[in-house]
Amino acid sequence: MRKFTIILGSALALLGWALFVHPAVAQSDAQTENFMGDSLCLPEAFAQNGNDCLSAGPSQTLTKLDQQGLSIPPRPLPAARPDASLTVVDLGFARINLEDYEPAPVYATLSDAVAQANPVRSLDPGFIRYVSYVNWQEVDGKTFVQMSTGEWVRAGRARYSGFQGLEFRSTPRNNFGWIIDQAAVRSGPGYASPETGSVLLRESAVQVYDVVELDGTKWYRIGLNDWVERRFIRMVNVNTTPPQGVDNGRWIEVNLYEQTLSVYENNQLRFATLITSGQDPFFTQPGIFQIYKKLERETMSGAFEADRSDYYYLQDVPWTMYYDQARALHGAYWRAWFGYPGSHGCVNLSIGDARYLFDWAREGDWVYVWDPSGQTPTDPNFYGSGGA
Repeated sequence: MRKFTIILGSALALLGWALFVHPAVAQSDAQTENFMGDSLCLPEAFAQNGNDCLSAGPSQTLTKLDQQGLSIPPRPLPAARPDASLTVVDLGFARINLEDYEPAPVYATLSDAVAQANPVRSLDPGFIRYVSYVNWQEVDGKTFVQMSTGEWVRAGRARYSGFQGLEFRSTPRNNFGWIIDQAAVRSGPGYASPETGSVLLRESAVQVYDVVELDGTKWYRIGLNDWVERRFIRMVNVNTTPPQGVDNGRWIEVNLYEQTLSVYENNQLRFATLITSGQDPFFTQPGIFQIYKKLERETMSGAFEADRSDYYYLQDVPWTMYYDQARALHGAYWRAWFGYPGSHGCVNLSIGDARYLFDWAREGDWVYVWDPSGQTPTDPNFYGSGGA
């Protein structure tokens, strides 16, 4: 026992001498033994937030998604639809449907209209003709409407779109948009990616986290593993930097490629929605303009073809704001859907959206019209005065 104690004591003495004589070597050995590399961030930790960890694996994936604005669970848009009362007007609207674009006779009384006798005037033949009305009657399966003038005309009552865009409490972190036709969702970009089984309905609002070009088109990422093809979606590209020339912090941006409209105030997104702009060859002119006249109601008519085959007559167009000659922002009660070109140069909106814009805007506010695809002509000599 005495011999074992002596041996143990000698060993401890040698160890102490080594640590005393070579402290640096001992410290280095201890560090080498204990250091195991930077620790991985936990899945909920993001390197850009100042965490002292290695962003790799699940954390790296979530960091990349977070940079695109895609959190798990998804962060909702800081927005809501405006008050539904904005979609209500105190007039009805009716379309005149006559074969071969015949003149539409107008009568002083309902009985004359039913008997088709004693017309007091007529509306010119045209491709699209709408009147507003304050009363209506159906007689023998035919509908007659009474205009605000008191006159009667045969026409079919029309329903208008109740679509509304989004009003924002704050600027969102990422882009967003609307589905414009029923869309099957795919698990990745490209036609080779299988469908997820999810189907989105027209006018559904979605967030957009990434855009990829594949198979000759663009694909929009709307979820973790959810992608939609370009033809089914229209996106608002959020940009709070004022266009060159805007000097009051208030502007309306019209994106002709995406068929969207955005409202900015004090460098914050305030409102966004779908539109219908001019179709070829009646493009909506790109440029920077100012609203110069606001009218609660405006009757629009005109034709561009030599034979007047495209003549239109639109009575009491609501919430009209002229900004570029005869081109205006206005409600379009004759359109069921938005998100596609189709006007004679004006920017068409749903009645609710036009009312929201009309209430917000002032004469002198800026309207910035552009086409990021470059497909719309920019030469001012290409454009006439425009139309509805």
